[in-house]
Amino acid sequence: MVNWEFPVLPSPLFRLEFKVESAVRSARAMICGLGYYELYLNGQKVGDQVLDPVVTQYDRRVRYVTHRVEDCLQPGVNAVGVMLGNGWYNCSTPDVWHFDKASWRDYPKLLLQIEIVFKDGRKVTIGSGPQWKVADGPLRFDSLRNGETYDARLEKAGWNSAGYDDSDWSPVAVVPGPGGLLEEQLAPPCKVMETLVPRTVHEVKPGVALFDFGRNIAGWARLQVKGAAGTEVCLRYGERLSADGTIDQKHIGAYIKGGDCQTDRYILKGGGEEVWEPRFTYHGFQYVQVEGLPGTPSLDTLRGRVVHTAFEKIGSFSCSNEDLNRLQECTLESYRGNFVGIPTDCPHREKNGWTGDAQLAAETGLMNFNVAPAYREWLATMADTQRPNGQFPGIVPSTGWGYNWGSGPAWDSAFLLIPWYITLYTGDTHCIEQHYEAMKRYVDYCTSLATGGIMSFGLGDWCHVDSKRMVPSELPVTAYYYTDALLVSRFAGLTNRPKDQRAYARLAAGIREAFNRKFYKGDGVYAAGEQTAMGVALHYGLVDEGEKARVVARLAEAVVANQCRPDFGILGAKTVPRVLAENGHADLAYRLITQPEFPGWVHWLRQGATTLWEDWNGESSRNHIMFGDISAWMYSYLAGIKPDPDVPGFKRFTVSPCFPEGLDWVKAEHATPRGLIKVSWKRNSRGISMDLSVPSGSVATLRLPGGVKLQSQQELFKFAGSHFTAPLKAGGYKVRFSNGS
Repeated sequence: MVNWEFPVLPSPLFRLEFKVESAVRSARAMICGLGYYELYLNGQKVGDQVLDPVVTQYDRRVRYVTHRVEDCLQPGVNAVGVMLGNGWYNCSTPDVWHFDKASWRDYPKLLLQIEIVFKDGRKVTIGSGPQWKVADGPLRFDSLRNGETYDARLEKAGWNSAGYDDSDWSPVAVVPGPGGLLEEQLAPPCKVMETLVPRTVHEVKPGVALFDFGRNIAGWARLQVKGAAGTEVCLRYGERLSADGTIDQKHIGAYIKGGDCQTDRYILKGGGEEVWEPRFTYHGFQYVQVEGLPGTPSLDTLRGRVVHTAFEKIGSFSCSNEDLNRLQECTLESYRGNFVGIPTDCPHREKNGWTGDAQLAAETGLMNFNVAPAYREWLATMADTQRPNGQFPGIVPSTGWGYNWGSGPAWDSAFLLIPWYITLYTGDTHCIEQHYEAMKRYVDYCTSLATGGIMSFGLGDWCHVDSKRMVPSELPVTAYYYTDALLVSRFAGLTNRPKDQRAYARLAAGIREAFNRKFYKGDGVYAAGEQTAMGVALHYGLVDEGEKARVVARLAEAVVANQCRPDFGILGAKTVPRVLAENGHADLAYRLITQPEFPGWVHWLRQGATTLWEDWNGESSRNHIMFGDISAWMYSYLAGIKPDPDVPGFKRFTVSPCFPEGLDWVKAEHATPRGLIKVSWKRNSRGISMDLSVPSGSVATLRLPGGVKLQSQQELFKFAGSHFTAPLKAGGYKVRFSNGS
């Protein structure tokens, strides 16, 4: 039996000196430092990324990062230094997901190559190897979920610069890699994206100061302190407080089976002001509790460092309803805080790449951020977790946990839905082409588990407000099975596989028939009439056309009967508001989302939420993204921006805004691969005035309530600024088209 209890060691420092004897034209450094690295040349940190490289299924795939470094080199002797951290690669603390027993787990290791091209055309390569030296650094402990301990007294001044005396350092050990395919990381890295000043600070008890940053964020705190050498300052992070005003970490530490939860320790070296922040861990928090601080705490003692994947923002939404504006901000905060390298469920308790959370929030992500490159690399990691029979775990990466619980089609469909959303929003079919065979293998796996076209394995409408009223999981699970079969048929068509296209279309038709035979009770009712039952059946196209109006009516009645309060979990939260707005009940969807009572999105705001919560009552995590389709709903229905599935990437798209009672104006923008879409509308005494800007080369169809339809044409663009009025029975719509170029 393997002994996993090998000692926890300090973070290692590696160094090498080399000569540059000619003028440099270009140079690049390619580095894979596991689990995380910091690269230095001549004493200066290379790049501004943190928590690099992004986690993968290390024994299947490992990523290296390329840096341009010609400006970091100097004539004569140069020094390269690398500090390594454990990250996901060496999780030493036991947890319920068994990352401490990962097949890849090992001490941090380094692979580095610097390629220099001189102006005279000569080339030289400096690589990692036995000529390097290594020593323990001042970072004595680092763990992804526990935190860091840093002893500044042990710093080695100048260790990463030329001329440093490393005579007492040890030779490095040349060791095997983790075994995965080595690939370049092309997705954006994680960075410190914002620095926050605390809102308040006060002593909650003698020697214990509490800092409130006013927002629930992912990242860490930067400490500024002055005191005697050997003084230890402890920083504990959390998102809620106990009755006595101190940090409450019970709910976020429940699954960590050893050591502290989200706790950093800094030991002063003395002699003046010291500034320090963690390197190889991150936390989810609003509050930081500081213990052992010499002197009086002030707002200058800490800064909040907001960390997430550095994707570009490509969307914006605002409207006359301030609750919706706050929900948009809460959703973006949760999305960013749950994309620190990979899409996760929460940035504190787990940091796990739950596939269900990822697929439910993907459209929100793609509307607001240029996140497709990061999704592509995470999907490659998901492919690496697939078993030969097609099965996926519920979390990616996985050490083997989550295959037989925590998964199922509603979660696993991330592997098909996210590639489809990427194609829909960007026009890029790379993920579909790359993973087609694995997608097909997954649907075949589902077929092997289905009985008469019905699937019963997997999680259902998770985090329902009342589990006793939750729709049986086999209904949404089968709906996702149907959707996946339909997607494989569509993907087969896109990749010129006509035989597969026909076969999986037949499979989907059979599932649809079985679904209706099993769950449709007649008169518009699915299952026992749960909101999610009708929402899922309608959203995923399982309702026969002749029955659709009745099912929509029953759903609307169910929502009204529950006083427009959610009676669903995360699957209903994705489908019910969309189905209502899509089928003539935008006012009802708007009331459902904006009503302020428990349960509801706005109820969270009334409790002071700055991020979305894991459940309606707020008892669990308070920074989750799985209820986060709400932002995509605003873009799709209040602004009306919808890509065309038959012509993806916004080459052709529809703008079909809803104008719910009580909402006076909406403004939205989305930067497509073809240019910027702008939509704005406003109520006035005569009806609705609307402006629409269409990217040059795209065709937009404008659909308005009452059946009004206008289509942009090139001839129309010659009259940018002209007005086109489409009268309706109770006022009118004034529409102005413009050419986005």
